[in-house]
Amino acid sequence: MNWTTHEVTNQVPPLADYNLFERDVALRAAVEREEAAWHADTLHADGERLGGGDVQVLAELANRHTPELFTHNSRGERLDAVEFHPSWHALLGLLRAEGLHALPFSEPAPGAMAARAAGYFLHAQVESGTLCPTTMTFASIPVLRRETSLFSTLRDKLFSREHDPRDLPLIEKRSMLIGMGMTEKQGGSDVRSNRTRATPAEAPYTGRGAAYRLVGHKWFFSVPQSDAHLVLARPDGEDALSCFYVPRYTPDGKHNGIHVQRLKDKLGNRSNASSEVEFHDAWGVLIGEEGRGIPTIIEMANYTRLDCVIGSAALMRASFAQAVHHARHRSAFGRLLAEQPLMQNVLADLAIESEAATMLMMRLARAYDTEVESVSPLERAWQRIVTPAAKFWICKRTLEFTGEAMEVWGGNGYVEEGPMARFYREAPVNSIWEGSGNVMCLDVLRAFEREAEAAQALLADWRDVAMGAPTLKVALDELLAMLARPPVEREALARRIAQRLVLLAQAVLMVRHGEAASADAFVATRLGVSAAQSGRVYGTLPAGETPWHGGVIARAFPE
Repeated sequence: MNWTTHEVTNQVPPLADYNLFERDVALRAAVEREEAAWHADTLHADGERLGGGDVQVLAELANRHTPELFTHNSRGERLDAVEFHPSWHALLGLLRAEGLHALPFSEPAPGAMAARAAGYFLHAQVESGTLCPTTMTFASIPVLRRETSLFSTLRDKLFSREHDPRDLPLIEKRSMLIGMGMTEKQGGSDVRSNRTRATPAEAPYTGRGAAYRLVGHKWFFSVPQSDAHLVLARPDGEDALSCFYVPRYTPDGKHNGIHVQRLKDKLGNRSNASSEVEFHDAWGVLIGEEGRGIPTIIEMANYTRLDCVIGSAALMRASFAQAVHHARHRSAFGRLLAEQPLMQNVLADLAIESEAATMLMMRLARAYDTEVESVSPLERAWQRIVTPAAKFWICKRTLEFTGEAMEVWGGNGYVEEGPMARFYREAPVNSIWEGSGNVMCLDVLRAFEREAEAAQALLADWRDVAMGAPTLKVALDELLAMLARPPVEREALARRIAQRLVLLAQAVLMVRHGEAASADAFVATRLGVSAAQSGRVYGTLPAGETPWHGGVIARAFPE
């Protein structure tokens, strides 16, 4: 009997063995523009490696074989150990080898932040979970290096480009990772409600640099296998929180009193371990000024928020590339999807959104090239005002973006064998982590109030562009009108203000540096009169007298 039921045709080959950097025109232009061209050869080599099928397999394996917690050994002794699939360590090794955990601090140079952002952007298109320990280690360095004595013992291991996965006292290791512990059950984003207590370990020695013992818990303790964490706790008798450096092992080489209760069963970011812990007289050192724990750790959070923007922009880019590749190889109704006008409109709209996000994250990264104390008002505005707005908006748009790209794939996008389901599950985390949307928008309002000089510099810079673009001028005037409303109304409008702010930032960048057709379409559909017709649905670009969408797609992802 003939058991052949059908032939497999019209299925799309995997997108593999291509150079992520070489195929990204917007990123390459931004690297040049933001003074990071000296890093281009490294980015080219990195893009080639990350586009290889073998690295994509590592990403899939790391998310299929999730971390396991072992609280005790066979003798009943506490281990609090987290085991990972070898693919996790291989991916971390790639990140570490590129210096993405420390580059601007270990090898400072003009454009170093933008160079690091571009490399991080490439890695984030492949796997997201390994970014978490990389980001927190990176963000901890500006905080820790203010502690001269402590940092002198950590510097070489923080800057090392070798990933050392061994669970050993730090003195025996070649490199280290840093995690963060802020939130507790009763508070979440309201860290001022934290109840973890810190008692001097060697009374009467207290204050900065002194040792303490911590008792309490953390509801989200990121990357529990890290070699140390920065933790918020309340010194005995104090109302204000302080920040503590809490290592995995105490100075005498014993396991610290950090008991991992369980790992979180998360929607996405599954390759990475997030946990709940209790502190049982955990040993730690107070860093920063006593009672100034929140400002101390917020400096770290500002860098992690920047990485949230970069990581979300990367998910956009990865999803777009997959969608275009699929449309170029899949036929329906007698022709390729990529040749159909409505699909071209969708893909061109995604291309423009991705390009604007790429421009924004690279511009933000350049603003972080200068230390906060000496930064110009304009660069401070990008750091302090635009970053939280971008974190709010880009992360939220990524949810819609990855969903649209998944839809291009149809049913194949909804199953776990391909990358689209993983991208979609990864999308929400950056909106939630390091401050939800409301927290970010309220931070934008506070920044406008506290950084008047920076705000004026930013608005003046944008006004120069708006004078030649009536739509931008109207949008800028509307932003100013909202900012002038009474405080209660302003708070109620905080999301609208943040959205308008970041769309203006992207529009200015697109007008200054993008292709005219893409810039005009972005302004018209995000800020202009056709914005009401477009809403937030992709694929609603104006048609024009002659087809132009195909050119936008070809430029964004050349064949």
